[in-house]
Amino acid sequence: MRTEPKLTRLDRIFARLDREPERPVLDVPRMTRHRVVLFGATLAFYLTIVLAVVTTSWLVRFDWQAMLFRPYQQWPEIHAFLDYWVVLGQRGPTAVMVAAWLGWRSWRQHTLRPLLAFGAALLLLNVSVGAVKYGLGRSGPHYATEVGSNEMWHWFQAGSDIFPSGHTANAVVTWGILAYLATSPRARRWLSALSAVLSLSVGLTTVYLGTHWLSDVLLGWAAGLLILLGLPWFEPPIARAEAWLLDLRDRWLAGASRTTPQAAPVPAATPVPVTSLAAAEEEVPPRETVSPSAARAPRAPAYLAPGPHTTRSERTPVTPVGSRRPPYPERATRGSTPAARPLTGG
Repeated sequence: MRTEPKLTRLDRIFARLDREPERPVLDVPRMTRHRVVLFGATLAFYLTIVLAVVTTSWLVRFDWQAMLFRPYQQWPEIHAFLDYWVVLGQRGPTAVMVAAWLGWRSWRQHTLRPLLAFGAALLLLNVSVGAVKYGLGRSGPHYATEVGSNEMWHWFQAGSDIFPSGHTANAVVTWGILAYLATSPRARRWLSALSAVLSLSVGLTTVYLGTHWLSDVLLGWAAGLLILLGLPWFEPPIARAEAWLLDLRDRWLAGASRTTPQAAPVPAATPVPVTSLAAAEEEVPPRETVSPSAARAPRAPAYLAPGPHTTRSERTPVTPVGSRRPPYPERATRGSTPAARPLTGG
């Protein structure tokens, strides 16, 4: 009896990925000339914002004017709502929501590409934005020390990691990846508009709450857009990572199936020729004394000689002639006097 290995939840998920139909051929974005032009223009805008803040240009003065305007005091009735709305730009909650959606997409489309592309985008976001944040060391409006200054190079001061805006860049990447992974042009257009509105509103919400300068938001938009525009360059590594993970899964399943104990198959019995009952009774071999060693040896089946064999009902009965009693010469007949036996001395 063969026992089938019990599949775990992870085995069933990977088995669902390999189930028919085969993985569909998805429209993977390529690094076209149009995208390269957009990437170059966004990069130039990014460097312009950084240069404008470092040189304390008119953009820094505009930052101070927006901060001193204090929007949260001008419109206090929407403060409670925007406190919750800004969560759409926080990395933890948004990453969980989008990863759940893309995980369902991976399960339905039989591919790991959506999750791997999202992981690559988050990795690029953390590396690029984090390096600029800690490299420039700009303090936020709540930690500003001198009116009109750019508040740069404050590496050891609290709140000196706000340039560019992480909320804004995260909103661009997290919601924009849905448009990047869309399977139809219509869905891509709608999701692009939705992600643009969400990232724009989240960035302006941080300015309203006084947690970011306006220039932080502009640089955050550019940082997130650079990641989405440059993500097609990372599609080949994503495809290799998917193939490696699926191959590792196949080897793991093969090793698990080899180590699963299975019941040994029961050997089939040797066929024994069946003879008629009459022939078996006629040729019963005489019993012989067999040594114990020979008794343990397997006995080959006995085959009868070929030829016609009659059944018991077809045989001619054999009737014995004469009396069945053995002869006794000294026995007297019934009714006569028995003769005297001679006495012997003893």
